[in-house]
Amino acid sequence: MEKYIEILIENIQLQRLIFAIVGVIIILTLKNLLRARIGKSIKDHNNSYRSKKAISAVGYFFILLFVSIIYRESLGSLTVFFGIAGAGIAFALQEVIVSIAGWMAILLTDIYKSGDRVMLGGIKGDVIDVGVLRTTIMEIGGWVEGDLYNGRIVRIANSFVFKEPVYNYSADFPFLWDEIKIPIKYGSNYSLARKFIYDAAQEVVGDYSNEAEEQWDVMVRKFLIENASTHPMVNIIANDNWVEFTLRYVVDYKSRVGVKDELFILILEKIERSGDEVELASATFELTKIPPLK
Repeated sequence: MEKYIEILIENIQLQRLIFAIVGVIIILTLKNLLRARIGKSIKDHNNSYRSKKAISAVGYFFILLFVSIIYRESLGSLTVFFGIAGAGIAFALQEVIVSIAGWMAILLTDIYKSGDRVMLGGIKGDVIDVGVLRTTIMEIGGWVEGDLYNGRIVRIANSFVFKEPVYNYSADFPFLWDEIKIPIKYGSNYSLARKFIYDAAQEVVGDYSNEAEEQWDVMVRKFLIENASTHPMVNIIANDNWVEFTLRYVVDYKSRVGVKDELFILILEKIERSGDEVELASATFELTKIPPLK
């Protein structure tokens, strides 16, 4: 009789194992089919990427839930053990758990997505992948001047979205305000200098300004912010050495270096063609007293 019971128990355990294996295979198959269909039906790369990540996470959750239901009787006797062990594991892996929570927050909200330019954990660059534990960034800056790639790939824990500010340069408003300063010599034609700088800005970033104005109107309706001007502005201040003209303008976040180069070239060409009416200034020193020579 005891032998018969043992055989019966073994058969039940074998049936459970087979049932669990078959169920896991079915769930994985459905998950892969859904991922493949998502890739074909959703043309937007970002939405497709997020959907595939979410389907994978849901699939693994259902596998864990399915296996837990099958072996619920065996797991019931280990509740206390798993409770104590779980507390210890949660404490030891708190950074991992927070990173997973950060990954879920990234997928479910608009903190950032693949392709966005962000500064996260002190690292500035373009997001090229959002993993379960880490975000991969192609770094810009560092030893390279301007917003240019330096070739270094940085992986940052997703937990940083809860610990530090996340600077997103391209989320709701894909433009930035930038400025350049032009030193003009005292005695120049200041009105003409202002015209040179403003005309150069209109020629280079005029289209950006009109497009940015439409985007900014959307921002004003969405958030409680000032209805700021996106058109170029030229301001003047006078200091000890020269009259400083500051050009403030809106530019696409990926084009700062190129636009600044175009602006400087145009402004310098206009100033040089003006003859003596507008002259660039340089640092000067005034000698007030000559020391006695021996």
